[in-house]
This record gives sequence, C-alpha cells and structure tokens, in this order.
Amino acid sequence: MGEHHVSEQANEEQLQSFMRALLDDVEALERLLQEDRIESGVRRIGAEQEMFLVDRALRPAPLALEVLARAADDRLTTELARFNLEANLTPLPFGGDCLRRLEAELSDVVGRAAEAARAVGADVLLAGILPTLRTGDLRLESLTPAPRYHELNRALLELRQGHFRVSIHGLDELEMTHDNILLESCNTSFQVHLQVGALEFAPLYNLAQAVTAPVLAAAVNSPLLLGQRLWHETRIALFESSVDTRPSAREVRQHKPRVHFGDGWVQGGALELFREDIARFRVIMTAETGEPPLSVLARGEVPELKALRLHNGTVYRWNRPCYGVSGGVAHLRIESRALPAGPTILDEVANAAFFFGLMSGLAAEHPRIDLEMPFEDAKANFFAAARHGLKAQLTWTCGRSFPAPELILSHLLPAARGGLAAAGIDAADIDRYLGVIEERVRRGQTGAQWALGSLASMAGQGTSELQCRALCAAMLARQQEEARSGGAGRPVHTWEPAALEADRDLLRDSYRTVGQFMSTDLFTVRPTDIVDFAASVMDWRHVRHVPVEDDQGRLVGVVSHRALLRLVARGVAAAPNGSGPPTVASIMRTDPVTIAPETPTLEAMRIMREQRVGCLPVVAGERLVGIVTERDLLDVSATLLEAFLREA
Repeated sequence: MGEHHVSEQANEEQLQSFMRALLDDVEALERLLQEDRIESGVRRIGAEQEMFLVDRALRPAPLALEVLARAADDRLTTELARFNLEANLTPLPFGGDCLRRLEAELSDVVGRAAEAARAVGADVLLAGILPTLRTGDLRLESLTPAPRYHELNRALLELRQGHFRVSIHGLDELEMTHDNILLESCNTSFQVHLQVGALEFAPLYNLAQAVTAPVLAAAVNSPLLLGQRLWHETRIALFESSVDTRPSAREVRQHKPRVHFGDGWVQGGALELFREDIARFRVIMTAETGEPPLSVLARGEVPELKALRLHNGTVYRWNRPCYGVSGGVAHLRIESRALPAGPTILDEVANAAFFFGLMSGLAAEHPRIDLEMPFEDAKANFFAAARHGLKAQLTWTCGRSFPAPELILSHLLPAARGGLAAAGIDAADIDRYLGVIEERVRRGQTGAQWALGSLASMAGQGTSELQCRALCAAMLARQQEEARSGGAGRPVHTWEPAALEADRDLLRDSYRTVGQFMSTDLFTVRPTDIVDFAASVMDWRHVRHVPVEDDQGRLVGVVSHRALLRLVARGVAAAPNGSGPPTVASIMRTDPVTIAPETPTLEAMRIMREQRVGCLPVVAGERLVGIVTERDLLDVSATLLEAFLREA
C-alpha cells in the first residue's frame, strides 16, 4: 500500500478535498499521456515478497516490529498483521542476468529478515497461506499498529455494514464470518511487476490477463485455510471475501467486489482502468497530497499523483495498473498479484520467469489477444486454475480446450523460452528457471499438491494440528536448506511428503491449548428433538455427550449418557405433561461448564476434575466450535507419555 500518511476517519470535507485531488491526478495523468511523457522503450521487472513470521511451534509470531527494528533494512516493511513482513525489491532491466539477480536479492533480504527473526525467537516462512493459522490468530490485537491499517479496517467494516463472510468449498468446506480485515493477512504473495509503455499498455495488460491462469495453475501453493482443504490456491477465494465491502443490498445490485479479475478486455489503456476504479469504488482512505499535480506539470516536472496511487492501493485487481516515478521520469507497470509466496525462492523466481517469458514471447504471436479469445474464457481459466491447479482444464485461443499440463508443456513453455531469449536473458538462466517449471508440471507436484499428498500420507496419524505443523516444519527445513546452499536447494517438485515429528517438546507445544486438539466434527441435537434421537446419535457415534444447539448455532445445553440412564431408571416414556415422547430439553443440562479455544490444556483438566464433568464444550462467543472429552485428554496424555518414554 506504500508509506502514505493516512488520515484517520476523514470527515466529509476531507473526503471531498481528497476526491478533488484524485480527479486532478487523473487529469494530470491524461496530460502526461497526451504529451508522451510516460517512459517507453524500456522493460524493467520488479517484485514484492510477502512472508510469515513463525515461532518455535511454527505458529504465527506477532513480532514484525521487533524484527524490523533488528533487521534495519529499508527494503523490509510492515504488512497488515504483526506476523507478516513485506520486502520491496530493486527494479531491474529485463535482460541478461536479471532473473539471477532477482533470486540473489530475494535470498539476501529474506535471509536478513530470518536472521533478525531468530534473534527474537522466531523465523521466516514462505507460504501462500500458513497451515498452522487459526481463527484465534486473527484478533484485532494482531493488526499492525499503524494508522493506515486501523483506518482501512474501520472504513471497510463501515462499507460492509457488518461482518465479512467467507464461503469456500473444496475438498472440505469453510463457512464463517469475521469481524475484522485480518482474514486478508492469511494470504502472502510474490507479486511481480513489469514496466510497459503507455501505447502498448492495453494489449500487454490483456495478455497478462490471459497468461495468468496457466502460470497460476503451475504455481499453486495454498490448499489449506484454518485446517480445511479448499482450493489449490485458496488465496484467490479468500482475498475476494476478506475485503468484500458490499452490503447485501449491493450484492443484489451486482456491485463489483474490490478484489476482482475484471469483466472485459481493456481498450483504452491504463487511464481506462484508473477511471473505472475511481467511479466504481468509494474512497476509503485520505492523505495529504501536496502540491497540485497540474502546477508540477506547469514547471516541467513530473507529479507523484499521490491521491491516485493511494486509492489504487485500495482496489485489488489481480493484475493491477500502477503509476510510478523514478529518476524524475513517469512510468506504468503491470502488477501481477495472483502468485503465492513459496514454497522456495527458486520456485518463486521460476514462476516469475514463466510469466515474464510469456509476456515477452506471446506479445508478437498474439498482439491482440482480445480478438482471439473471449474474455469469459480468460476469467473462467483463472478461477479453474485457482481451484484445481494442474488438474484444471483451460481454454486457449480459437476456443481449444486443454488439460493445463498439455497447454503448458506443448504450447506455453516453448513460447516462454523464446520470449526470454528474445529479451536477452542468459541461456543458462532460461534453462534453470523454466526447467523447474517443466519438471514441476511433468511430475504434477506443485506446492499445493505436495501439501495435499503429505496430508494424505499422514491420514490417521496425530491431530490435524500436528499434521499442519509437520507441513510447516518440512517447508521451513527445505527453505533453510536452500538458504544454506546459496540457492542450490531443492524445488518443490523434488520434495518427499512431510512426516509427523516425534520430538517431545514439539509435541508438547501442539497440545498447550484445547483449541489445538478439540473435536470439531460435532454431531449435535436441538432442544425439541426427541430423546430417542439423542440416544441413537450417542450409540451410533460411540460418544457419551451430545451438545445441544439452537437454530442459530448457540450452545444451549448438553445431553449426557448419565442423563439418559436416569431417564430409563425412572421409567419415563412420555414428556412430563403427557403430550408426547420426552424431548432433549427435558433432560439436558442447561448450564454446561464451557471453555474457550485458547484455554490451556492443564486448566481444562483442572476444571473437569473440580466440576466432575466428562466433557467441556468449547465456545467462541456464543457459538459452539468444538468439544473436549475425557477420552480426548486421555489420548493427549498417552501421546505425550509415549514420546517421553521413547526419548528416555
């Protein structure tokens, strides 16, 4: 979003003043374009690396400010959450050894961040979505304490007029609401930039829209969110939900979300996109904009267009137009935002090389991709790639449909090789980076597929928490191996599946709170259900306690096996008023002892002993989110004791 000095909760007068500045910036950009003062004939590439900070247990570590203070590196900056960092890399001329230099700088800046993180008991992990993230990590106290982030949270919630809703269906399903914007912080990306000229912006932007899908299909690395297996690149679905500011009334009116792919090919260049986004999306943040841009132009200088850039930073196209000034010269860039972070730096640069190669190699072959492919196909391809990765079916020019691997291997990789060669990229680097893509596609092992395959190999072993941590441990070990080897590490297509760790201390860290091992696949009953139904559920599922929920999902009681036995002992066959069979409401305990997901395990054990209860429903607010039983605690104790005795 950049280092803008954002105004907090702007009043109407400030909003009007900022809108005036925004319109002035658009007029100034139009003048720059008319006077041919946008840099052309130059290709530069750049990138932004987002990353997670994790603690020893491989859980999110909210230590960004401490890490930044120790690293003292101007390339590093904050992100939305205190457990995220971002690195902005040096722009490079597109040619020669630029890809190798990009990889070297990435390794350097991530290494500096990791060194600073280790000094405060944390580490850096590159992952599209951190597998060990849980809802409790997304409280407002995890928001980075900077005015622009708090104002963004306030403004988006005000526009939303309620909580954010997430509904993602994959192998599993995730349906939830959340009361702040920190769902966005679950995503980390590797964003790449390509500088283009003003006159070529429209055809190259359209080409970027078309090639994003096959590049993404080969790059997917985010299959898990909050313990659920969803899309191969779940970031796409999550980001579109996490900053969706549309109230329900506007959803009915087909208003567009702030995160979007677009709805048609661009005809009028970057100005068309900027104008559309200003017209469609309300200003949500303001800042001091300085001298009017037309005055700067009148002196023969180039304006910064601060208002335009700030507003552009709050609209999240997957391919976003960007305006910038470098060395007193204005330029335009296409920012590709769809690629995930990780699973290694080599994998990331290979993804970038594929994108840059296609942009270079297909520009001559498809100078007007908008005339060869319906936009609907490009958009459908994008979401198919995000959902299915290399298992997606993609439609290319002339309406021909291909399995993603066939399209990539037979058509697009040769074009990318030709494009990189035409740009003067060193031949050895072309072989190195596109070779990674080729082998990844041939073996069918993206980062997402590796994670899903690892989970399948661990099925039935340990808890979901332990399995997710095993994924993080394996990723971190390979990323550290890459760092130690000076970039000679192993890309993801060579990785063996992750395995569960047996280390006693690591196991202990996985059972510190009840939220780490509680049962979440719950069978519940309602107060009006007949007792026979509750008894049947307990018999079928071999459980001794069944939570009772109302129609809004609120916990209102618990039915125990002991209560059923008492009912049988009394010989009660009908409800007390004789109106029919007894209902759950007549035998449930209406004031069950409950705990929260963050309750320490030892505290839960103490409560069970003192209250003499065999189960503890776990609630967040009034919502039932899990249950801990005596059997669960026995399993935890047995696991830890076994690890202790084996080690002893």
